[in-house]
Amino acid sequence: MFLVSKQKSSQMSESIILGVILALSGGCMDAYSYLCRGHVFANAQTGNMLLLGINLFEQNWAKALAYALPVLAFTIGIVFAETIRYSFGSANKRRLHWRHGVIVIEILCLIAVSFMPQSINLLANSLTSMACGMQVEAFRKIHGNSIATTMCIGNLRSGTESLCAWFRLREKGMLRRAFLYYGVIVCFVVGAVVGNSLIKLSGEKAILICPVLLAVAFMLMLCKEGTFTVGSR
Repeated sequence: MFLVSKQKSSQMSESIILGVILALSGGCMDAYSYLCRGHVFANAQTGNMLLLGINLFEQNWAKALAYALPVLAFTIGIVFAETIRYSFGSANKRRLHWRHGVIVIEILCLIAVSFMPQSINLLANSLTSMACGMQVEAFRKIHGNSIATTMCIGNLRSGTESLCAWFRLREKGMLRRAFLYYGVIVCFVVGAVVGNSLIKLSGEKAILICPVLLAVAFMLMLCKEGTFTVGSR
């Protein structure tokens, strides 16, 4: 799926394999919140803001709240991730990195969501959006390229921009970069498809695939083989 450059990322948190896992999880979370929890987006806050505005205008206060709180929770997730980053201390003195803390909180939030009934979808969606906000803030690069694993619009823009640059300059690096962005988008969509299939099989418990994926990411980030080490940013 991906064409990779010869230069490996110096951080496991920026590796392609971790990006794939996180994109799969991001797609699952968005599909889950939309299909299983009342048509609210976990990641696509642009969509939530659009629907928030429409429902406010139409004075549908309950629906407006259903879209407003996930947006707020997503923002809080970003704040939490940054707080963890600045309070965790030097990565060189620790086996665990601040991003491990982010993943642990994500896992706990999503496990809690799996036990929540449909009657408290507002809380379930808010916790899922908070987890997404933490992830998008903590994991922002793959091989030095700014890439989001919880949404697609920025990746689509950057990938298409790189493809246009390749057509113009014929530099192989631009083509690799385009494939990287498009590959992450494909992984996100695959995650959504998997999430949809699991919802049909297990309903609210379908979200548990995300903690499993995040646990794999956690373990990968413990690896310090070769050039793959967990960096400070």
